[in-house]
Amino acid sequence: MMRKINDRLISWASILEEETLRQAEKASLLPFIHPHIALMPDAHLGKGATVGSVIPTLGAIIPAAVGVDIGCGMAAVRTQYHRDDLRGDLSRLRTSIERAVPLSAGAYNSKLTDSAKQRVERLTAEAEAAGFDPAQYARNWTLQLGSLGSGNHFIEVCHDEKGAVWLFLHSGSRGVGNKIASHHIRVAQTLITERGVTLPDRDLAYLEEGTEQFDAYLRELRWAQNFALLNRDEMMDRVIACFGEFVGGPVEQRERVQCHHNYTEQETHYGETVWLSRKGAINAARGVPGLIPGSMGDASYVVVGKGDATALNSSPHGAGRAYSRTRARKTFTRDQLRTAMKGIEFRDTDAFLDEIPQAYKPIDVVMRDADDLVEIRHTLRQIVNVKGD
Repeated sequence: MMRKINDRLISWASILEEETLRQAEKASLLPFIHPHIALMPDAHLGKGATVGSVIPTLGAIIPAAVGVDIGCGMAAVRTQYHRDDLRGDLSRLRTSIERAVPLSAGAYNSKLTDSAKQRVERLTAEAEAAGFDPAQYARNWTLQLGSLGSGNHFIEVCHDEKGAVWLFLHSGSRGVGNKIASHHIRVAQTLITERGVTLPDRDLAYLEEGTEQFDAYLRELRWAQNFALLNRDEMMDRVIACFGEFVGGPVEQRERVQCHHNYTEQETHYGETVWLSRKGAINAARGVPGLIPGSMGDASYVVVGKGDATALNSSPHGAGRAYSRTRARKTFTRDQLRTAMKGIEFRDTDAFLDEIPQAYKPIDVVMRDADDLVEIRHTLRQIVNVKGD
């Protein structure tokens, strides 16, 4: 459902708040946008740049157009098990995962597993090659690897339309990525102020290609994107171990999918090599596999890209918020949350009221809007849900 807003902004969202549209229009006015911003079906208000927007830029990157959770994204594994194989008390599986993976903001590992040590060694070498020390941003960054975070981050055990069991999770670059992003957003704002450049929003401050500040951001951005990917790999390995212990047998990884949805890469669009920032969007180039989660209690999707050139080979990354966290807490009740999560093993707490499915756009509407962008391969339904407070 494509709609041209102006020459530099095209939307696929049938549900779009006026404030969100105004924010996206401001970004589309920047002179280095080429050819246009693609607004995804799950678009909603963000910091500076709209969440659910794909922003192609010539000779510059807007750090806030990547966001503060650099490399945030999804991972999924299809196992050989069927939902009927999950016998016994599912709360044991949930609590086992909760013990294996640190949850919530500020919760990290007390020590590293052998696999985490290997991944940290790799990241340490990559940081040295990039010419920076992650400890300048977060002294305990090594202990953050293999931790989930809070908000809309989750770990789930799901089944698809044939009953096959999938392990599914959502997380990013944790505290160290947040601090890297926040630092470079401030650097960009300072440079723009010093040059006397007027922007429609201060959070759209950008770094110009060819400058020392641009190069430093790019090096650290790429490191944080890889941290996020390895963070998901580490958590997935732990979830696989917990699941194998619960079912009493080895776990075959019949399919493993990974994708970022907050990141920047160089790509070619409309005849130009651009810096393409996907803030709440995934790569949906033709044949590329992807993951689009619904909200807590709703369906999620394993997809493959159709390669829509106008959408800059992109698609939505999830349901997209319809209520702010504060408004959701004031609007919905614990009983409504329990009703929405009926039949799913989850931690029953008021802490998740702002994550209730009703606080998000209906995922079926988002996927209908994205029909030209991706093909649905599997529809996943939750069996177990794990979240941080």
